[in-house]
Amino acid sequence: MHRVYLDNSATTPVLPEVFEAMQPYFGERFGNASSIHRHGQETRAAVEAARESVAGLLRCRAAEVVFTSGGTEADNLAIFGLVREGDHVIISTIEHHAVLNACKHLESDGYEVTYVPVDGRGLVDPDDVRRALRPNTRLLSMMMANNETGVLQPVEEIGTIAAEADVYFHTDAVQAVGKVPVNVNQIGCDLLSISGHKIHAPQGVGALYVRKGTQLAPMLYGGRHERSRRAGTENVPGIVGLGKAAELARIGLARGDDAKLAAMRDRLECALLQLESTGVNGGAAPRVPNTASIYVDFIEGEALVIALDLKGLAVSTGAACSSGAIEPSHVLTAMGLPADRARASIRFSLGKQNTDEDIDFAIALVLETVARLRELSPVGK
Repeated sequence: MHRVYLDNSATTPVLPEVFEAMQPYFGERFGNASSIHRHGQETRAAVEAARESVAGLLRCRAAEVVFTSGGTEADNLAIFGLVREGDHVIISTIEHHAVLNACKHLESDGYEVTYVPVDGRGLVDPDDVRRALRPNTRLLSMMMANNETGVLQPVEEIGTIAAEADVYFHTDAVQAVGKVPVNVNQIGCDLLSISGHKIHAPQGVGALYVRKGTQLAPMLYGGRHERSRRAGTENVPGIVGLGKAAELARIGLARGDDAKLAAMRDRLECALLQLESTGVNGGAAPRVPNTASIYVDFIEGEALVIALDLKGLAVSTGAACSSGAIEPSHVLTAMGLPADRARASIRFSLGKQNTDEDIDFAIALVLETVARLRELSPVGK
C-alpha cells in the first residue's frame, strides 16, 4: 500500500545524511566523551562539533548549548532550574504539556503561576503578559510556535517585556526551530528549548540554550557533564545526529525550504476548505510553514484519523503526547472552539521528505473519506 506521512509535528523521519553521520558512533567510535584517551577525545570532538552546529542554528555561543534527552527535559530544566521558593511564574494557556504540567507541579508545591489567555487566533496579547507581572515574578515561559496549530507567538515583544521587568524569559521553540529562522538575541530569551526528532534527527536528544550568566540549578546530580548543568554520560550518536540535522536545517532555511513547505501546506488547505463546514484553526495568525489544523464539522476527528490511516495517510488529531485523551484539545478550547469542533479538528504537518505528489494523494483521500464519513454520520443531519 502507498503510504504518505503528514504527522511531522509528532516526529520526523531521520534524514539519510543524519543517519550516516551517526553510524560510526554506534561502532568503532564508541568512546566515552569524558575519557582522556584517544577513543574519548574522538567522541568529545564530535560532541563539540555538534554543539557548534546547534549554536549556529540558534545564533548563540556554543558554550550556551546544553544537550538534553529532548524537548521535555529541556523545558523542565529551564523551569525547575530557575524557580526558587516564593517565585511567581507566567505561562500561556496553550503551552505544551512539558511546560504546562511542570507548572501545575509547581502550583501543587505552593508556587504561584499565572496562565495568560489567547485570542481566537491562538495569539497571546503582550499587554496581558505585561499586566500579569508581579514584583516576585521570576520566569516568563511562552512557546514560540504552537504544536497543534503552528501559530507563532510574538516572542520578540514578550522578550522586550521580560527584559524591561528584569524577568527571565524561556521559550519552547521545539516546533519553530528548523521551520523559521531563530535568533536568540533577536528574541531576547534567556533560555530556549529544542528537540531533535522534530527536525529530522533521532528521538531521545534535544538541547536547551542557556544565556551566559543565567544561574541554572541542575535537575540531575552526578558528574560535571555539560558544564555541571546536566549530569550523565552524553548520548554521542544522538548528539551527532542533532548536530547534523541542525546544519541541514540552517542550509535548508537559506535556500528557501520554508517557502516550499508553505506552498504545499497552503495548497492542501485551499483544497480541503472546499468541503462545507471546515476552517483553519489559527489561520488568521502568523504560523510556521508546515502545519495546518483544520476542523471538519460533523465528524469525530479520531474516526477520520483512523479511516485515513487505513487508506495510507498518517495525520493526527493534535499533539502526539495527548493521544488517547478523552478531553478535547486544551489549545483549541483555549482559542474558544466548542468541544465538538475541537474534537473534529485534524492536524496535518509536513516535513522535508514530503512532495507535491504526497499532497495530491492527501487531498484526494481526505475529500473522499470525509464525504463517506459524513454520509454515515447521524450528526448534523
